[in-house]
Amino acid sequence: MAFRGWRPPPPPLLLLLLWVTGQAAPVAGLGSDAELQIERRFVPDECPRTVRSGDFVRYHYVGTFPDGQKFDSSYDRDSTFNVFVGKGQLITGMDQALVGMCVNERRFVKIPPKLAYGSEGVSGVIPPNSVLHFDVLLMDIWNSEDQVQIHTYFKPPSCPRTIQVSDFVRYHYNGTFLDGTLFDSSHNRMKTYDTYVGIGWLIPGMDKGLLGMCVGEKRIITIPPFLAYGEDGDGKDIPGQASLVFDVALLDLHNPKDSISIENKVVPENCERISQSGDFLRYHYNGTLLDGTLFDSSYSRNRTFDTYIGQGYVIPGMDEGLLGVCIGEKRRIVVPPHLGYGEEGRGNIPGSAVLVFDIHVIDFHNPSDSISITSHYKPPDCSVLSKKGDYLKYHYNASLLDGTLLDSTWNLGKTYNIVLGSGQVVLGMDMGLREMCVGEKRTVIIPPHLGYGEAGVDGEVPGSAVLVFDIELLELVAGLPEGYMFIWNGEVSPNLFEEIDKDGNGEVLLEEFSEYIHAQVASGKGKLAPGFDAELVVKNMFTNQDRNGDGKVTAEEFKLKDQEAKHDEL
Repeated sequence: MAFRGWRPPPPPLLLLLLWVTGQAAPVAGLGSDAELQIERRFVPDECPRTVRSGDFVRYHYVGTFPDGQKFDSSYDRDSTFNVFVGKGQLITGMDQALVGMCVNERRFVKIPPKLAYGSEGVSGVIPPNSVLHFDVLLMDIWNSEDQVQIHTYFKPPSCPRTIQVSDFVRYHYNGTFLDGTLFDSSHNRMKTYDTYVGIGWLIPGMDKGLLGMCVGEKRIITIPPFLAYGEDGDGKDIPGQASLVFDVALLDLHNPKDSISIENKVVPENCERISQSGDFLRYHYNGTLLDGTLFDSSYSRNRTFDTYIGQGYVIPGMDEGLLGVCIGEKRRIVVPPHLGYGEEGRGNIPGSAVLVFDIHVIDFHNPSDSISITSHYKPPDCSVLSKKGDYLKYHYNASLLDGTLLDSTWNLGKTYNIVLGSGQVVLGMDMGLREMCVGEKRTVIIPPHLGYGEAGVDGEVPGSAVLVFDIELLELVAGLPEGYMFIWNGEVSPNLFEEIDKDGNGEVLLEEFSEYIHAQVASGKGKLAPGFDAELVVKNMFTNQDRNGDGKVTAEEFKLKDQEAKHDEL
């Protein structure tokens, strides 16, 4: 109870408080009861500001008479007393006693009657000529000339962008009063506060206090009540006339007008082709929020992310950001939320989050691609070219487009041998080995739809991988005409069946047939298709002649190929 002059019994003495630290001014000594006496019972270590005349303060107090009888207490009303100092709103002794106080300072004040209610007192409450004792705790201090106070205590080394009016931000905060009492915290809710800045979505002081912040910056914003919740408070946790202190950490920042941003980290010197809409890409990435928090990584799964671009298979920002890349390129793509996962977010990606993708392009292709052949060396005589049915022996190194080695016959010390056009290699390799001469060296690039497709080869070839083969052809054995597994090098005997049927019993068994065919090959009169199991070929030829399947061939069954076109036989 600390107001000037005699009045009727006053209403409950309102007493609100907030927190500002301050250095104490000199106080009156403890003299006779005729003088104002001040005892500083607690002074905080830090006191950047003290009460001056004209300041508005919020404080708690207990008022007693010298015998200890209590006549008033703000604590009983659970509300601080809020008042201007030095403007005649308090009794003179209290006006003087508050000057020089720090927030959180506690003073014991003895006020003589001449500086209190004098010889009149307050009817029914304060007897005439009463000495009053006040135990005062200062909670809050501000002045009508105050502005928002900003103290940045951490700023990241790199600050490419700061908050501007109309930006959307995501930040964490602790909200306290000047005395340090916590009234709210986004950390406790484990969710950032997300809002536009400078368009009236926040209290005016916060709108101003956030401007100019960098992502990663931490600052303390102190807001006087007339730029916060004013005389009425918020009706819940914040009392009227309370100064507010926000300890803010900015996590994210964007503007609704933002597009993606791209920063090229590594661009290969040789970039023969760049990605276009409709291409299929394989790339690695680390996905982080703007504050560096990792939310996803293809590296942790040890598998590339594989997708079409420009066709809506990925978020719009990545669809755009992956265009125009080279194989082997590394770039950073920053995606604003309206081109990412929007207000709702996804999984461990918060709503309205800016996303940062550090990508490394491993390879890409288009479904319309064919193989690519680059010949590096041809011998002077390159007239005999490989064709379907030829038997080839060659060396190769197989790698991915990023240079990762998959396989090498040179390392194994032996050639790879196939019959061209027989399905013994992937289609792209079959195509790449055609029209090649012995001694030639070439590079064949094979898109996955002509290689190992989406499945790849478990543990060896990734799915949807473009393959690079460096090939050297070492040997070529000409194959037989298409459809033939055996041919004669000269005229065919008119008595062929009889020559095969050595015992003349009119029936040829597999043993007789095999012995005869191998003899013709050995003498140079006949030729088996190269590259295949000779016994298997001969058995297949015999089976084709044994039309009734009884294990022997008769003269009636026996026919040459030109007599029976549907069989690959003699």
